[in-house]
Amino acid sequence: MLKPLIGLTAERWSSGYLPLPDQDVQGVLRTYVEALRGAGALPVIIPLGLTEEDRQALAARLDGLLLPGGGDVDPAAYGEAPHPKLSDDVDPLRDALEIGLARDAVASGLPLLAVCRGIQVLNVALGGTLIQDIPSQVPGAVRHSFFLRDAPREHLAHAVQVAEGSRLADVLGTPIVRVNSRHHQAVRDVASGLEVVAHAPDGVIEGVELPGHPFLLGVQWHPENLQALPEMKRLFVGFVEAAANGKREERGGRSE
Repeated sequence: MLKPLIGLTAERWSSGYLPLPDQDVQGVLRTYVEALRGAGALPVIIPLGLTEEDRQALAARLDGLLLPGGGDVDPAAYGEAPHPKLSDDVDPLRDALEIGLARDAVASGLPLLAVCRGIQVLNVALGGTLIQDIPSQVPGAVRHSFFLRDAPREHLAHAVQVAEGSRLADVLGTPIVRVNSRHHQAVRDVASGLEVVAHAPDGVIEGVELPGHPFLLGVQWHPENLQALPEMKRLFVGFVEAAANGKREERGGRSE
């Protein structure tokens, strides 16, 4: 059988040594590719700057979509002014592509896994808002921003309580997980239709899902860095299996 085709969106950065404009490189972190391949998928990078027509045409060819981590979402996308702590790596071009793709996935039933920034993009795409800076806007918050200068990518920062009976709990196989954490923003007002299914000890939202959708999960941590843990491996395997099942259904149950 053909491996399911999973699209993941690129981010932009400067190559740093070529005489080219800033943000001249588009790509994805290796860990996402390895996690998808390890779960049986064939990953493909979705470039920024697509027209709406090309974005929709590409999404129609995918078996699944992964929205990866990255910089802050432009608060203009949810009708707010920038907070003083907003990072300087906001990229409206990426926001526009990912918001459009998230809406495509919801409308078409395309399996979607949203990671860190991805859960925030998903919430904004469906009409929600974000906490722009947890340390200054969430009294008593635990530390969520363990960036690479502070700890390795696999550092387990805090526990997450997952709602029993939720799809996320079913996929992970446990209602309590230890997670890594590299974010200073989070979901605030939850978009209509999304269901909150996981929280950090301070109440910060760590997981959402869309009831009735074949597979649509968003997590605030980085499971691609935790593939040595069975529950995080199961998250990617469950996502890829949902993409593969959708592929089979489109062919009327035939395998190739």
